[in-house]
Amino acid sequence: MRLQTKIQKNMILIILVTLAIAYAVTTLLVYRQTVDVMEKEVRQEAGYIRAAIEISGQGYLTELDAADKDTRITLITEQGEVLYDSDQAYEADLENHAGRPEVKEALQDGTGSNVRRSDTLNEEMYYYAVQLSDGSILRVSKTMDTAFRTAVEVLPGMGVIGACMLALAALLSRWQVRRLIRPINELDLNIPLENEMYEELTPLLKRIDEQNKQKDAIADMRKEFSANVSHELKTPLTSISGYAEIMKNGLVRPEDMKGFAERIYNEASRLITLVEDIIKLSKLDEGEIEMEKEDVDLYDLTRRIVSRLAPQAEKRAVHVEVTGENVICHGVRQILDEMIYNICENAIKYNRRGGSVSVWVGATLKGKKIIVTDTGIGIPEDQQERIFERFYRVDKSHSKETGGTGLGLSIVKHGAMLHNAQIHVESKVGKGTKMELTF
Repeated sequence: MRLQTKIQKNMILIILVTLAIAYAVTTLLVYRQTVDVMEKEVRQEAGYIRAAIEISGQGYLTELDAADKDTRITLITEQGEVLYDSDQAYEADLENHAGRPEVKEALQDGTGSNVRRSDTLNEEMYYYAVQLSDGSILRVSKTMDTAFRTAVEVLPGMGVIGACMLALAALLSRWQVRRLIRPINELDLNIPLENEMYEELTPLLKRIDEQNKQKDAIADMRKEFSANVSHELKTPLTSISGYAEIMKNGLVRPEDMKGFAERIYNEASRLITLVEDIIKLSKLDEGEIEMEKEDVDLYDLTRRIVSRLAPQAEKRAVHVEVTGENVICHGVRQILDEMIYNICENAIKYNRRGGSVSVWVGATLKGKKIIVTDTGIGIPEDQQERIFERFYRVDKSHSKETGGTGLGLSIVKHGAMLHNAQIHVESKVGKGTKMELTF
């Protein structure tokens, strides 16, 4: 159902309910007012008849005009015997009235009244009784059906008014709903906060604006990623193609052939590493990494990783030391391996010759930690937050020499998110870097 139709129907329903309540209240008020007028008329009529009887005697009752069929006049003795009843059809059959509430009240207080259904007329009646000077009771009664009929007679008029109001309400609600909906239909979701809009929609528009910014950021990141991937792939491929072309044209001396082949091999290896890192990062982004978690001894895993990196460390004359204690982390072994490997590898790659790397593994009050400290080139303070971006390099020329892909720390960041781990970096240019992983 369209929002416009739904709002319009709800408005008409509210008006319909309001009209029904208004009719019920009006009918009740009319009925109550009619009853009050009738009771007042009955009392006045009883007063007039009483005065006439006191002057002319009981014979006055036989001279009354019986044109008003809704009014019934009864004369009752103190003992309850009916002396006269204006409804002659029931006069002979009337029982003793001494027990009637209004009669008993009149005998005690001088006047009495009561509302009840008449056994003889089978109608709801209002009875008013007054005691005469000779002790007898004059009772005047009138049917309540007159008041009910008066209230019911209001219904057709109220129905016509209600129908007119509903028709008018339908037209007004359609116009008002269109007026209310128009600004929403004209929203420019590309710039949600610049629209003139209802205050109630501000939180929604803010969320849309945030989502737009996130989409733009993701789109920019994808463009940058595509450009970086193209550039990173092009560089080793160009080298491989160039060396192969020289070899194909026979321009390489036999004694240099081994060196050219080695260069092609190194560039191909670099290309394979880059592709593997891109695949790993894509899998982490898409959540396609095998998520079977197990208990992993971080200390044992770190020692194995450092052993694998020993040839690189030896080549750069970097001393690597692992200390600490055995701690168990429940996680994905493959991802934990990649995270620790990349951090340790960077500490070796970007170290000075003859430098050192210290790796500590253990439990602290804040959680299980892996701390990698090196004596390398360091990271400028204004770039420390960017080192986890894809393909970002602090020193591009040095990175080319070391053969880095620029994706290692991005993998670390995504792995940390997967394991709810925190990464903390402290670094000073020329003095080294300390990187902490807290699980």
